[in-house]
Amino acid sequence: KEPAATIVEMLKDVTSYEGEDALFECKLSRETAQDAQWFLGDVPLQSNEMNEIRAQGTRHSLILKKVTLEDTGPISFKVGQHTSAA
Repeated sequence: KEPAATIVEMLKDVTSYEGEDALFECKLSRETAQDAQWFLGDVPLQSNEMNEIRAQGTRHSLILKKVTLEDTGPISFKVGQHTSAA
């Protein structure tokens, strides 16, 4: 069984203006097949026309496109038992 990945580079708070894109990034200790999930508040995010979710090696990123006031709130990234929030 592979050891669990941990978050080695935490999310940073991002301030964006309405209509801009907001980029969130974090880095894991290793590449993992574990489910990694992004959340806005308690809502799990999917990659779609509003959100772009990427994983390149150990770096995971979330781009909220053309943010609105409704996008205000805590963003969190979870992998296994580990969570980072901004």
